[in-house]
Amino acid sequence: MSGRQLTVLAPLAIEADALRRGLPGAWIVRTGGGRRRAAAAARAMAGGTLPGDRDGPVAVAGVCGALDPSLRPGDLVVATEVRGPDGEVVPCPSGGLLAAALGRAGLRVRLGPIASSATLVTGRDRARLHATGALAVDLESAWLAAGVAGAGWDRPLAVVRAVADTPGRELRRPWTVVTGWRACRSLTRAGGALAAWAAAAGPRKVLLAGPRSFCAGVERAIEIVERALDRFGPPVYVRKQIVHNLHVVGDLERRGAVFVEELDEVPPGAVTVFSAHGVAPAVHDAARERGLRVIDATCPLVSKVHAEARRFAQRGHTVVLIGHEGHEEVEGTMGEAPEAIRLVQTPEDAERLDVTDGAPVSYLTQTTLTTDEVDEVVGALRRRFPTLTGPGSDDICYATTNRQLAVRAVARDADLVLVVGSTNSSNSLRLVEVAEREGCPAYLVDDDTGIDPAWLDGVTTVGLTAGASASHALVDRVVRALAGLGPVDVVERSVVTESVHFGLPKEVT
Repeated sequence: MSGRQLTVLAPLAIEADALRRGLPGAWIVRTGGGRRRAAAAARAMAGGTLPGDRDGPVAVAGVCGALDPSLRPGDLVVATEVRGPDGEVVPCPSGGLLAAALGRAGLRVRLGPIASSATLVTGRDRARLHATGALAVDLESAWLAAGVAGAGWDRPLAVVRAVADTPGRELRRPWTVVTGWRACRSLTRAGGALAAWAAAAGPRKVLLAGPRSFCAGVERAIEIVERALDRFGPPVYVRKQIVHNLHVVGDLERRGAVFVEELDEVPPGAVTVFSAHGVAPAVHDAARERGLRVIDATCPLVSKVHAEARRFAQRGHTVVLIGHEGHEEVEGTMGEAPEAIRLVQTPEDAERLDVTDGAPVSYLTQTTLTTDEVDEVVGALRRRFPTLTGPGSDDICYATTNRQLAVRAVARDADLVLVVGSTNSSNSLRLVEVAEREGCPAYLVDDDTGIDPAWLDGVTTVGLTAGASASHALVDRVVRALAGLGPVDVVERSVVTESVHFGLPKEVT
């Protein structure tokens, strides 16, 4: 996209040769090994006298020593930041995109901090350096990266190192020749991903859809688990994922939450939280039988649908639930009146629906669907059942509707839409569909590491949003990653301001 040539800084001749084989069109600059030569190359870079494109993307590449014992010879480490021995830090915000491309190429890759040292790091010094969070160590990256930074912060920078030795197999041992060959082979194989990362570099506009990220129901559910942990102490058990987001679940797990699929995995009497998606009455019964201390985090809007299902069923209606089979919210709603509720997913399902002759028919919907797909199914139901009745107010939650309106607005002006959310998040998947219906390519990503740089080649305007179960912090990570590819102009596109707040259950207040 940038039209600028990739420059690769490689300290040693063997590293430069390996990179030339994988990157025949790039400037491969041998800088020399060690701190002194790297610092000299950095000064040349900052002064603009080093060969290569002075404004184009730069990658620092070579071999490294693993600090993390799980790394193996030939593995690649992509830097989120590079740390010097005197505390200096150079960030590499687009490292996640490069790591994603390397992973798609079939390479073993890890993403995290890389440290640089003035001398070889061995023995206990490796363990001490690993304790700081660094994954690998080399002798040049910090000084070379500082040179790139000195030449201009808007210049895209990536650092990728191939593991040549590990804590159990250090340098100066007989197997170094073999492990060094594996490292160089990985550098060659990394060429395609480096080229894709470089092609994505350049300035672009980012249109932020508003509202985006957490809704009131998700915020409430997360706060319930956090308060339960504070009040009762870990472990607090949670049936299913509290909300459908891997990062949220991971953060709560680190605090002491234990996520289970079913209640028979929970010790009798333990504090147990039911997820925001709601559960069937049978689950409540099972919890009472086990003597569990239950805290119900069901979203109030889902509880509304449950109440409607009970009311329609008590009136003798056949209740048609429009939703996706297997989704936890659907399972919970159907459990309210399993003998009366029929699930349909498409207009075709509605046409084939078999109901008791003469029974009144009503419908309800999963709260995270698109209005378009619900309208299509309801239209098919009305053609079959002219007296069809529905809920007193729309079942699709306000947050789902608002986020769909917002993504539709940005998709009209974007070359590409990125939706931050997990693959099991229904409302996030619907946002992708809404963007695509506007004729804009769209992708669902958990975070910046899910972005394929190839998607960004030729893209000057990116629409960005997040599902109701993805945090604002994840959106910020994506913006920083895009800024790591070149200057970004961030524009907020808000269609409505949300002010909804749900109270907490008495167990945690």
